[in-house]
Amino acid sequence: TFLLSRCLLKMVKGNIIVPEDILSFCCNGLQGSTSPPRAGEPGEQEEAPGAMASPSPARNPTEVQMSQLVLPCHTNHRGELSTGQLLKWIDTAACLSAERHAGCPCVTASMDDIYFEHTISVGQVVNIKAKVNRAFNSSMEVGIQVSYEDLVSGKHCSICKAYATFVAQGPLGSKVRLEPLTPRTEEEKIEYSLAAERRRMRLVHKDTLHDLLTHSPRDTELETRDGSGAVPAERTRVESVELVLPPHANHQGNTFGGQIMAWMENVATIAASRLCHTHPTLRAIEMFHFRGPSQVGDRLVLKAIVNNAFKNSMEVGVSAEAYGQEMSISRRHINSAFMTFVVLDQEGQPCTLPMVAPEPGDGERRYREASARKKIRLDRKYVVSCKQTEVPLSVPWDQSNKVYLSYNNVSALKMLVAKANWVLAREKDKVRMYTLEEDKFLSFRIEISVCIPAGRAFSLLSNLRRRHEWDSHYVSAELVQKVDDDDMIYHVVSQKLRHENKPQDFVILASRRKPCSMGDPYVVAFRSVTLPTHPARAEFTRGETLCSGFCIWPESEEMSKVAYYNQAMPGYLNYVTTNVAGLSSDICSTFEACEKFLLKNKDDLISRLQD
Repeated sequence: TFLLSRCLLKMVKGNIIVPEDILSFCCNGLQGSTSPPRAGEPGEQEEAPGAMASPSPARNPTEVQMSQLVLPCHTNHRGELSTGQLLKWIDTAACLSAERHAGCPCVTASMDDIYFEHTISVGQVVNIKAKVNRAFNSSMEVGIQVSYEDLVSGKHCSICKAYATFVAQGPLGSKVRLEPLTPRTEEEKIEYSLAAERRRMRLVHKDTLHDLLTHSPRDTELETRDGSGAVPAERTRVESVELVLPPHANHQGNTFGGQIMAWMENVATIAASRLCHTHPTLRAIEMFHFRGPSQVGDRLVLKAIVNNAFKNSMEVGVSAEAYGQEMSISRRHINSAFMTFVVLDQEGQPCTLPMVAPEPGDGERRYREASARKKIRLDRKYVVSCKQTEVPLSVPWDQSNKVYLSYNNVSALKMLVAKANWVLAREKDKVRMYTLEEDKFLSFRIEISVCIPAGRAFSLLSNLRRRHEWDSHYVSAELVQKVDDDDMIYHVVSQKLRHENKPQDFVILASRRKPCSMGDPYVVAFRSVTLPTHPARAEFTRGETLCSGFCIWPESEEMSKVAYYNQAMPGYLNYVTTNVAGLSSDICSTFEACEKFLLKNKDDLISRLQD
């Protein structure tokens, strides 16, 4: 009655409630709320007295905000919000955001790694903000930010950040081609640019795990701990079946992705509890990947087992399979994920866990893979998740973290490019020099328009072995390792700096990217790494570069805008500021030499082959 009266009241006042808002209101009842109808709907500005003001015109039209009051029915035995319930809310908000952009039904394809920073208690409010970062052909990335609010103290705290991939679906499940998304703010431009890198990283995740296992010794010994015996992994195995009923389905009739994730979290928690004989806390979830849909009437079989227990954490593998009423022998694999649990003492510190004794065969394989995934998680969190200023300049490169170093390399340059406060500092002939002053860095950008196809300029400038032909600061560049077609490691020797008595050398990772879609630039990013085969040597001063590289935009078939970016390190600040102040034209002269090099070699047969 309350819902009908609210709907009638709004219709009388001239408002129109779109289906997604009705759906969210019906599902959440009096406990939570979602953001108002999309911009441009009739009656959006007509709010009841005392209601929140309508969003500003600059707000992202795909943005959805959800606020949920945590009630006892949402919590676990400790009075904390269950992770399964949180996953439901996250998936709902993300889906509504995706459908705002697509204008049609969307389904969850995957959910990236989630690291939970804090727990949420009864009476606190969960605030979820979701918006589409980028639309590809038929899929889109939705960024989700989750925080909690204490209504008594007014405290706000971040809980987690997540990225979900949704696929737009037309009639009979056909894919829908999406309209491109135009970012407006600096933050949106950064997320838009990085979405292509995150997509690339998702696609190669399985290969990264395979490469690590291939290059790791197979006879890994089991860890030994004093005072604890190994628990057979089989004792932690859980299998549970769920019947998919109408309340578990979304507005398209498929099983709600958030519900599947919640069921998976439930059986994973049971498996973890069987190892430690207490109530564990979920700390992280490795990517959920939905392999197929399930519908009302399906039976979902959920399986979980502890794959490996480290000193203070354990990994639980969990999967979901579906079958129909006909009890088909072959089950459909719906989803799989890996969850990391810890056990906390009264002071909130992790406790030491019992060891796990894997079963021969598949159990040993899962045990080794869990160790590999832990290393990958640490690499990913260390290189990808932390802020750029928190990453050491020269991160050690190895086979297991190559994907994440490449991501960090390209994303750092893209973030620098997307900054909004660049100021024109000098202009000499056709060369323009811009600066960006931030708290810890002075960055500069040099750009020029050149009569050369963008792809040709990309091929020439991404080959560091030819840089000495136009950059007098370079003495030589040796290709140390070809990681793949997009990433190469060079040992570079440069000229002596003023007041230095020996030349500098660098070990540089060069990462190149072709445009992901129209409007994207060609990218060549550089950053320092360390290699055990190339330690610092007495005859050189080891230099480092944090973030530098080229972006090349096509202006026409034969014209390109070439821009070079550099986050100046302390050793180069004097050189950079001298050029910015007009006391030297060395940087502009170097870029003029770069233009001559590109024009001279634009028809080079070698660059044609590299294209």
